[in-house]
Amino acid sequence: MPKPQGFCLDISGVLHEGGEAVTGARAALSRVREAGVPCRFLTNTSRKPSRAVLDELRKLGFEVNEKEVLTAPAAVARYVKARKLKAWLLVHPDIEEEFEPASFSDADAVVVCDAGERFDYRRLDQAFALLMEGAPLLTVGMNRYFKASDGLHLDAGPFIRALEYAAGVDATIIGKPGEAMFQEACDSMGLAPGDCLMIGDDVEADIGGARKAGLQAALVKTGKYQESDGARAAELGAGVFDDITAVVSHWLNVQ
Repeated sequence: MPKPQGFCLDISGVLHEGGEAVTGARAALSRVREAGVPCRFLTNTSRKPSRAVLDELRKLGFEVNEKEVLTAPAAVARYVKARKLKAWLLVHPDIEEEFEPASFSDADAVVVCDAGERFDYRRLDQAFALLMEGAPLLTVGMNRYFKASDGLHLDAGPFIRALEYAAGVDATIIGKPGEAMFQEACDSMGLAPGDCLMIGDDVEADIGGARKAGLQAALVKTGKYQESDGARAAELGAGVFDDITAVVSHWLNVQ
């Protein structure tokens, strides 16, 4: 494969874990910056608004500007606004500010993100009712779980699958592994997907999604990585590295 001319990076699990920067991640990103290579930071995180994601990166010592951060909830909000949809939200309260929510009676679309404790029967049943009336199901992604400081936790994917099964619909995925978010990142750098490298810790959302969108990909053994993911990454044509430092060191040595 050609040497990547741009980087797309997942955030949680690649740059930081449990509120702390991954060892060597700041230095690795600085090496990329010094080489003059553009970067975009892609996250399906849906318990924090875009501004909070940016603030967190800066507090951890990463030099990142606003245009470089692409969050899945913000991408969903742009999708909804562009199509003049009225969205009923099944999302975490902290990201409601990204949207212009509609009441249940007025809604003509359903947006599902990681809603945490809001994933209760009443709200899931309301989402089901709207879907049965023909509302599209719009989602940030199909992540099965995420890693926090106290271990792995259910993400939005299992609940989205339940709604798809119950209503007999297919969700439109706006975040990873959907192709739109990867394409937006590449376009914003002025690069073709094949000239960009995605670095992630989720073999399906990050690596599978990137490969389907035409990007090169590297799976790191930090964050939510599981030993069984290595074989899957190989099937997808992606490299497997110990961490972001190893990815960047390999990239710098590619002629």
